[in-house]
Amino acid sequence: GRGQHGSTFGGNPVAAKVGQAALQVLVDEQLPEHAATLGPKFRKALSSIGSPLIDTVRGRGLLNAIVIDDSKGVSAGTICLELMKRGVLCKPTHQNIIRLAPPLVITEDELTEATHIIQKTLEDLTP
Repeated sequence: GRGQHGSTFGGNPVAAKVGQAALQVLVDEQLPEHAATLGPKFRKALSSIGSPLIDTVRGRGLLNAIVIDDSKGVSAGTICLELMKRGVLCKPTHQNIIRLAPPLVITEDELTEATHIIQKTLEDLTP
């Protein structure tokens, strides 16, 4: 009956309308297609860095990961902290993985700039 359901957003018409508007932006601005186009370019650029610290680059769309060869003595956490200082925000996961999740509205030029920062950072941190 009335008042028995305790969901924070359950039945909230304002939240439902916001959700609809957010989904409409994804469609109108073709953000899934944008991610599908830029994601492979980003992974290719990351893979071409050629750092001995990189074991693998993987991902789908704009959600990507760099697997770090932690036998080289540099952790994913250390790399992420240095990248943050240089303007690239990312997250270390599972000890040796750097998660890169740029916004869906990122431009190709911004991804290129991020790739250059990642490359320079890895060069500077390579023992």
